[in-house]
Amino acid sequence: MKFETLKPILACALLSSFLVACSSTPPSSSNGTGSGSSTIVSTDSGVATGSVDDGSLSGSDVDTDGGIETVFYFDFDQATLKPESLAALRIHAQRLIANPVSVRLEGHADERGTREYNMALGERRGSSVREFLVLQGVDASLLEVISYGEERPASLDSTDSSWALNRRVEIK
Repeated sequence: MKFETLKPILACALLSSFLVACSSTPPSSSNGTGSGSSTIVSTDSGVATGSVDDGSLSGSDVDTDGGIETVFYFDFDQATLKPESLAALRIHAQRLIANPVSVRLEGHADERGTREYNMALGERRGSSVREFLVLQGVDASLLEVISYGEERPASLDSTDSSWALNRRVEIK
C-alpha cells in the first residue's frame, strides 16, 4: 500500500535523473570494431556502447542488424541507465510505438555477488530499461523482463573489462 503511493514519486525522480543525465554528455571517441558497420564508443570507465544508426524492426523481434545498439551496459552494482544508452533507447521506443512487437529485456550481472543477488540485480537492470521505454510511450505489455544474473556471461574472464561486459541488458 505504501509502495503504491510512492510509485508516482519514484517514477518522477527516475525521469528527472534521466533528464539531468542527458543535459551534459561528455564527447566520446569512436573506434572501429572490425565487425560490420557498428562503431564502439569508449567512455571514461572503459565500458563501451555501440553507435546509433538508422535500423528497423522486423517480425516479432528487434532487428539487431539495423545498427541500433541492443546491449546496454551498467556500472558495478548499479541499475541506473548510462547517459550514452539513452539515445539508442529512445530510437527503440519510437520504433516500438510505430511498430508494436513483443520485446524481451534480458538482464545480466557479473560473477561477483551471490546468485540470488545477481538475479535480483539483473531484474532491476531489465526493469530500468523497461521503465525508460514505458516513460517514452511504449506499451508495457510488449516488454518482458527476464534476469539471467551471472548465468550467461558475455565474457568468461575474471577481469574488470570482462565484468564490465557482463553487466548488461540485451534487447531481444
